[in-house]
Amino acid sequence: MTLMHKFLGAAAALALSAGMAAAEPALIFDLGGKFDKSFNEAAHNGAQRWAKETGGTYKELEMQSAAQRVQFARRMAESGANPIVVMGFQNMETLKEVAPEYPNTRFVLIDAVVEAPNVRSVIFTEHEGSYLVGMLAAMANKTGTISFVGGMDIPLITAFACGYAQGAKAVKPDIKVIVNYTGDTPAAWNDPVKGGEIAKAQISQGSDVVFAAAGGTGLGVLQAAADGGVLSIGVDSNQNYLHSGKVLTSMLKLVDNAVHQAFSDGPELETGVVLMNLAAGGVGYALDEHNAALVSDEMKAKAEEAKAAIIAGTISVHDYRTDSTCPAF
Repeated sequence: MTLMHKFLGAAAALALSAGMAAAEPALIFDLGGKFDKSFNEAAHNGAQRWAKETGGTYKELEMQSAAQRVQFARRMAESGANPIVVMGFQNMETLKEVAPEYPNTRFVLIDAVVEAPNVRSVIFTEHEGSYLVGMLAAMANKTGTISFVGGMDIPLITAFACGYAQGAKAVKPDIKVIVNYTGDTPAAWNDPVKGGEIAKAQISQGSDVVFAAAGGTGLGVLQAAADGGVLSIGVDSNQNYLHSGKVLTSMLKLVDNAVHQAFSDGPELETGVVLMNLAAGGVGYALDEHNAALVSDEMKAKAEEAKAAIIAGTISVHDYRTDSTCPAF
């Protein structure tokens, strides 16, 4: 397994320049739909950007149930699509089964690792980005309490929560961080009503900044925070615009770049593990006209100082996925 800190597209470029016909790439969205304004929509945006830049076309599928995972991956491979980008850690088992069946097809898995010669696994250091938005939350906090609403109660999402709490406590050691999850099944990603109910309960306990890492469920969290007169933090895509002036920031997970690069690299893309961390620009936080009045120059300076320290290795952000004892909880 090869660890790559940047994407390599030279093979695909040489193939195209030599006049070889490139296969049509494909994108399989995870549950929640391509317009979830978060994880899947980021992937959609990356594919659309590639299409506009190149004039190329691509195939896509939106699954409606977990039972379709293997079926859809096989369908895309049978169609001749190459490479095929598959969204979500829950497709790890899908590609363990399907990738060996189509050795001449390149697959790209976002959010998990599959050790196979024809799979590129793209993973993100969500805990690092969450640390930075946790710092911003603590600096904006007035009540002494902030909170987190996760989708499924799984290590990946707890890694967001743990990084968030660690960053907040680096600013205010005594701050209280409430952590709740929407559920333990895939339905947890697409339940904005329940997300809103959880956020309201957290607000009633004093939280004045609510961070949602819950896919489409997070839309209900952001709405409840806006209605409740407190701040929220979006995730994956820049969600600041959804409630302008009421979303403190968004923890960016640049899935769009991963999809765009995979499509650009084409059927001969390099496989192995790609680590999208702070140093590689894989995660971060959003600043724009919608939150300019909420994030002061002093807040930004402190977050940027911490970002540089994380990249330099002088600040270590705990990754719950490798050690399930979060020191900030």
